[in-house]
Amino acid sequence: MMNAVHPEFLSQSKEIVHIVENFETEGVLFIAGKRNKIKLFPLGDMTVNVKSFKVPNILNKLVYRFFRKGKAQRSYEFANRLLEKGIGTPQPIAYFENKGPFSLKDSYYMSEQLEADLTFRQLIEIPDYPEHEIILRQFTQFTFKLHELGIEFLDHTPGNTLIKKTGHEKYGFFLVDLNRMNFHSSKMTLKQRVVNMAKLTPEMRLVEVMCDEYAKLYGRPYDEVLSLMVKYTQYFSNRFHRKRRIKEKLGLRKKTN
Repeated sequence: MMNAVHPEFLSQSKEIVHIVENFETEGVLFIAGKRNKIKLFPLGDMTVNVKSFKVPNILNKLVYRFFRKGKAQRSYEFANRLLEKGIGTPQPIAYFENKGPFSLKDSYYMSEQLEADLTFRQLIEIPDYPEHEIILRQFTQFTFKLHELGIEFLDHTPGNTLIKKTGHEKYGFFLVDLNRMNFHSSKMTLKQRVVNMAKLTPEMRLVEVMCDEYAKLYGRPYDEVLSLMVKYTQYFSNRFHRKRRIKEKLGLRKKTN
């Protein structure tokens, strides 16, 4: 089994390996997704979050074995890069990949469990959440910082940012589900930035606030930013609903067969 343990946790390597080796029979189930499973385990005086990635299909088994880093390894390495750049994410602890001679089998990413106050999705769903606009504007500032650093978080979607109150009208933001990222060496264009934000919400009242804040930070007219945001928000929203309709039709066909 290929693995890496963060230098700060090397003294707990034995316990970390035990957790991964006993993932299926121990721990507390946190999320049981269609693709991945997350469990919580005690490690010393902290709680750790262990994500077990779905075993890839036959093609990806070969790709991840020989040609591309697996999701667990990318999650671990990207988390370290984010922290080096001052971007919030739960503390990475280790990753493990079980590789056979010709394919990747199972893989795991371990990080510290972060107790957040809410996610960006909850901010969307609860319009009267206390200090709602303050949080939304600070989240936009956080996203602008990502872009200024050349970080394109490809899964910048509502459930992948944890939000934690850190002081009076002050909030911290922490990225999760990290295995898909681009780190640009050149400055990101306005189009790249807007496209990266366009999957967050189709709610116009939120889009308008985000565009207002982002336009001020970027030094471009509000109408220009809003126009682009509306265009790509509608594009992704339409694509999402189109995919859902296709899946529903396929599901109906399977039932009738």
